[in-house]
Parts: sequence; C-alpha cells; structure tokens
Amino acid sequence: MTTILDGKASAKAWRAETKTRVAQLATERQIVPTLAVVLVGEDPASQIYVRNKIKMAKQVGIKSINKTLPTTATQEEVLAIVAELNHDPEVDGILVQLPLPEQINEEAVLLAVDPKKDVDGFHPMNLGKLWGGQPELVPATAAGIMRLLADYHIQVEGKNVLIIGRSLIVGRPLAGLFLAADATVTIAHSHTKNTLELARQADIVVAAIGQANFVTADFIKPGAVVIDVGTNRIDGHLVGDVEYATVSQKAGFITPVPGGVGPMTIAALLSQTTDLAEKR
Repeated sequence: MTTILDGKASAKAWRAETKTRVAQLATERQIVPTLAVVLVGEDPASQIYVRNKIKMAKQVGIKSINKTLPTTATQEEVLAIVAELNHDPEVDGILVQLPLPEQINEEAVLLAVDPKKDVDGFHPMNLGKLWGGQPELVPATAAGIMRLLADYHIQVEGKNVLIIGRSLIVGRPLAGLFLAADATVTIAHSHTKNTLELARQADIVVAAIGQANFVTADFIKPGAVVIDVGTNRIDGHLVGDVEYATVSQKAGFITPVPGGVGPMTIAALLSQTTDLAEKR
C-alpha cells in the first residue's frame, strides 16, 4: 500500500508552528518578522509565486515588503534596492525572485544580498556552510523536502538516495542536506549514462529534472520513496517529473503534483524568515 506524502497537510502544520513563534516574538520582544521580496519584470509564474508568498506570510503574521521593478530595470537599480534592504534593520529576510531579465547578472545580484538576510540560501557563503555540514539558511525547496520526510518518519540515515537534477535551487543543496543527515547520495543529470540503473538501486528517488513523466515505474524498486519536484504543464494540467499513475503502484511513499513539495517550499521560507527574526 503506497503512502501519499501530503505536502498540503504538512505545510499547514508547519505554518501553524511558525505562526505561534511569530506571535511569541511580537509579545515577548515586540518584533515582527519581515520578508522583503524583489520582483523584476512581469513573468507570470514569478508574479504568482510572489503573490502566494505574500499571502501566506500575512496568514502567519509575517510582514511583507514588495519591491517591484519593470522588465527594463538596470542592474544598478536592482543592486540599489538590495543595498537599501540590506541596511534596513527591520528587514529580516531578502528574497530576489528568479529568473531575472537577461540584462541583469543574476550571480552579481545574489552575491549582493547580505548572507545574514539571504532567506533563499543562494549566497555562496550559505551554500558553503551547507556543504561544510553546517546548514543554516538553505534553499526552501530542499528544506521543505527534508521536513516532509521527517514528518512521515522516513529514515534518511544510511539510505541510498538518487537525486535526478543538479540545479542550485534543488538538486545540489538537497544533496548537501542528505549528506548532512548521513545518507549516501548520487546526483544524476543530463550527461549521466546509467540513470535507470542508479534509480533501481535507490531507497529514495528525487526527480527534479523539469521533464514531464521522466521517471516511470521501471526506475523504481518496490517500496522506494519517490519525491517529485517537477511542475510541468501538459494540456492545461500540472504534472510532475514522475509518471504518477504507474509509479504510485510500486513506490512505498510518493508525493503528488500538485500538493506535494510545492506547499512545503513556502512553509520553509516562512520558517526561515522567523529564524532570522529570532536572531535579530
């Protein structure tokens, strides 16, 4: 019998914890955690993400500052906004919504964010701490996945983990978190020759490749844990990187799309913003 990892339910419980912590900060220290979001351009997906983040932040009592710039914004204008937020003592976390328009150097902007306010965990200093085995601020999707596994009491220590995808947003930081939790980690990507063989040996398979229905039942050994990070649209429907209908018959645990990893990402972001406010 396959267990569905319900990200909506886990995220709801996590947000309730965060709401309690936020209320305590207000009562005991008169601090309101504040998240600043920088949005450049009019990418529809980015606008939806930002709206959702701001809505969820409000629900748990976190204050949001939304800095929106036009698609034509220069790098200097974006860097000036980041510098302003870095120096604002009331701002706990800064999130630069990616992707940025092509005229802006993404790396330079992420590097400009104060590492102590880097709630997305993309600054090289925070990525370095993660790979040094001392994770503090980590990319929210990776943090959300680890929390979801913990909520379902899925043991990670000593397990063989295959992560399909090596992005800085999911694959690489997630590998660092699994290593810190004493798992044995393999990362597969577009140049990997034997992804199918590797997947068949894995206790936990994470699909984060951005290719609809890439992982089929052939990839999965019976009883494995399958985490689907993919969000792909086919004929107006949201589907993951895992062929859910067949894989769910074989896996021991599986995340649905939607309703799996997505809600955990925002819950992680709110929790880390509150962590930063507690350190203020």
